[in-house]
Amino acid sequence: MPRRKIHVTGAPEAPLRAALAALRSELGIPEDFPPEVHAAAEQAAKDPALPVYDATDIPFFTLDPPTSTDLDQATHLSRRGTGYRVRYAIADVAAFVAPGGALDAEAHRRVTTLYFPDERVPLHPTVLSEGAASLLPGRTRPAVLWTIDLDAEGRTRAVDVRRALVRSRAKLDYAHVQRDIDKGTAEEPVALLKEIGEARERLEAERGGISLDVPEQEIIEQDHTYALRYRAPLPADRWNAQLSLLTGMAAADLMLAHGAGILRTLPTAPDGAVARLRRTATALHIDWPHHVSYAALLRTLDPHDPHHAAFLQECTTLLRGAGYTVFQDGRLPGLTTHAAVAAAYAHCTAPLRRLADRYASEICLAAVAGQDPPDWVFAALDALPRRMADGSRRAGTVERECVDIVEAALLKDRIGDVFDGCVVDVDEHRPNVGTVQVLSPAVIGRVEGTDLPLGERLRVRLTRADPGTSKILFTVA
Repeated sequence: MPRRKIHVTGAPEAPLRAALAALRSELGIPEDFPPEVHAAAEQAAKDPALPVYDATDIPFFTLDPPTSTDLDQATHLSRRGTGYRVRYAIADVAAFVAPGGALDAEAHRRVTTLYFPDERVPLHPTVLSEGAASLLPGRTRPAVLWTIDLDAEGRTRAVDVRRALVRSRAKLDYAHVQRDIDKGTAEEPVALLKEIGEARERLEAERGGISLDVPEQEIIEQDHTYALRYRAPLPADRWNAQLSLLTGMAAADLMLAHGAGILRTLPTAPDGAVARLRRTATALHIDWPHHVSYAALLRTLDPHDPHHAAFLQECTTLLRGAGYTVFQDGRLPGLTTHAAVAAAYAHCTAPLRRLADRYASEICLAAVAGQDPPDWVFAALDALPRRMADGSRRAGTVERECVDIVEAALLKDRIGDVFDGCVVDVDEHRPNVGTVQVLSPAVIGRVEGTDLPLGERLRVRLTRADPGTSKILFTVA
């Protein structure tokens, strides 16, 4: 899943479309699935492994962007005494993907769904990811069903996970859910999203966790030119994300108690990375007193403010040290926590888009049943961190290169213009080369000049912006 969401509105001009297509070719991104994978997907869609337990009487709903069709999660929320019951159904990809088969092998090659500004390259063929395995409304689907009981403060009190047949009743989107909650017209299963989400946010702040409200960066094409704007996430986005975090934390706790699993881990950010963010804050006129922690600062930011939005985009750099940690036979790893979550955490809620989640689900199902995971899980477990790291690096490269291409398209008609900015990084081996954060539009690019003033504001001139080369370049004015 991308850390920096960016897309192009309108029909991209030919140079931008060509640059994105060339990037896919350069990175070896497959244009389609091999015929044998398509055939296996078609067969699996017709004959999945179905569970015995029937939960189709529970009126689940999905909450996603309006155009999404690869629906990993469906939700049902209810009161339970003074607390709450969260039912979270996750698409059961293992019901369709046979271990060692063509679908499985292709998923291990792709690792993750890749997101480009103009298209998406899926992990699984769309007959599954947007069809038979997707939790579409009005369709009975196999799922991994989590039932998590919370107390009045939102703390976890009991967890169950099992395979089940589920049936979503409605495909909802964030804007309409937010409107109905704000107007007080949302029915209780949806209205409780705010109540439970806010309770979990309070617990997150209490434990020192961080949720980045990273805005979507949108490049708008108008009259053969481009403009940049940010779409700030709605509170409903945050509340829904808390349900995913809740499930991921419950999964990690089950794995640790069972003595086997795959965790998503992140060490504390090094001082240098935080210092770089402080320089970015200076460039964007964001007041960050030295006695205020990073987590405390984030809770004061408004993603609707373009300067704050740009800063939140850069905060994703602190997540780059995240990785996957496996353990077996009760031998726990040295690092079991995710610094941003401030707790043990596992990826398990997006198996249509991320390979590791399928394995995490199997381990959790086995843990609750008091059994060992299937042999195919243990057979792949040791290699998963490296495979996921390779996939994450490729996704990161796609993300960085796409941002460079799109920002070049944004600035292509402004060669020679002078901008206000701040040098946020300098190459230690080449002190005349650095990174500049431009104030408006809020883009980041390479800057060249003698004695670059690290952390200070300066004027820079745009000397290159070509979507075909995917890079922008500034010089000190």
